[in-house]
Amino acid sequence: MEMSRPLLVIAVLAHLVVMGAAKPPHIIFIVADDLGWNDVGWNNNQMFTPNLDKMASEGVILNSSYIQPVCTPSRNCFMTGYYPFHTGLQHGTIHPNHPGFMPSNFTTLPQKLKEIGYTTHMVGKWHLGFCNWKYTPTFRGFDSFMGFFSGAEDYNTHIRDNGYDFWFNQSVHHPPEGEYSANVISARAIEILDTVDPVNEQLYLYLPFQSVHAPLEVPERYESIYANISTKSRRTYCGMVSALDEAVGNITDALRDRGFMDNALIVFTTDNGGATWAGANNLPLRGGKTTLWEGGTRGAAFVYSDYLLQKTGYTNNEMIHAVDWFPTLLTLAGGNPDAGMDGVNQWPTVSSGAPSARSEFVYNIDEIAKNAAIRVGQYKLIEGSPGIFNGWTPLPPLADSALSNGPFPEHQLFDLQVDPTEHHDIASDHPDVVSKMLGRLSFHKATSVPANNPPADPASDPNNFGGNWSPGWC
Repeated sequence: MEMSRPLLVIAVLAHLVVMGAAKPPHIIFIVADDLGWNDVGWNNNQMFTPNLDKMASEGVILNSSYIQPVCTPSRNCFMTGYYPFHTGLQHGTIHPNHPGFMPSNFTTLPQKLKEIGYTTHMVGKWHLGFCNWKYTPTFRGFDSFMGFFSGAEDYNTHIRDNGYDFWFNQSVHHPPEGEYSANVISARAIEILDTVDPVNEQLYLYLPFQSVHAPLEVPERYESIYANISTKSRRTYCGMVSALDEAVGNITDALRDRGFMDNALIVFTTDNGGATWAGANNLPLRGGKTTLWEGGTRGAAFVYSDYLLQKTGYTNNEMIHAVDWFPTLLTLAGGNPDAGMDGVNQWPTVSSGAPSARSEFVYNIDEIAKNAAIRVGQYKLIEGSPGIFNGWTPLPPLADSALSNGPFPEHQLFDLQVDPTEHHDIASDHPDVVSKMLGRLSFHKATSVPANNPPADPASDPNNFGGNWSPGWC
């Protein structure tokens, strides 16, 4: 029998009295890689994601959660609370042979959490620079790190191009041969749980999965779930999503079995929209990964907790940006975010459905690509080309929509309240709105720093480090 709302409130309050209402929660931050809007069960019932769906439906689906168009900039947001155009990471991603990095003068979320007593662990993909050890996870706030430094690699061999990239803290690490990446990550996460006292310690566990970034690789048993899909790339990709779902389910089962869920918050988000050229799908949103369209920047996300959320089981449409997770989680943990960061505390919005603490955000400002975009209220302004994946890519077996680089007008305006799929450019109809938004964009441009986009450095060659992509060359 379902508990009535008054009885449920009483039960929760009683639990908090027992647990100690002021006790900081365990925080589990899960990041999927290149997960499309239409690639999760709560948006597409053809997807088999039962573990994610259950948490999303019983928690809070974040329907207006925004990230960056590609991997590195989004991870920058999670770690620093600052827009990439304020850290120099606004243009593309950090390639393994390029000496780019997240600047050391920015204090990371795990560093701040450690200052207030948290134990901090990371498992998975870093992608924030590794040419020098000081830019790597265990020097940026994590007590332990297992995973890879670069942006992509083979899911089983951990090789990218001519180098191996898998590490345990500061040592090259070789997981069991042939073990699939999602399972390696979940096994390590569970191993960490066995080292932490859920009652007397506070855990921050950052789990940026490799899944479901290319290359398209997954054990057959997951791909066979989608035997009705005739297109190989889409079938494999969907299997990768289900493998991710199972790995997350194994972790959440372990959290519950070991007593962490009595006082834990789980955040789940993608790092950018799906790569439509690699099997993903973002319908009904326009565009995909690498673009300023909603399909590249509006991410599948939810929060879940057994007890910490005051309002659950609904879809939250309030505006949230990736930079907001830093101050939101730090405040929840009992810390104080530094003044002046781009992120804002969204805990009232996330936990109880209060209006968003922001009415504006910047999608990106990229002086190299010569494009930018900003959201103010219901309106979105795009300056320059949004990218090369500009259509509404259909699900297979239909062919992918053709790539197009425009031509686009210098400025496009969309009313996302009435046109969330960006079909109708209304810039010519509302020159006053365009003018006001250009003023806001100019304000932000004045604070932008140059992109840190160095050329490839041959000193990075894995042959210089025993065949491994390794720090130590800048």
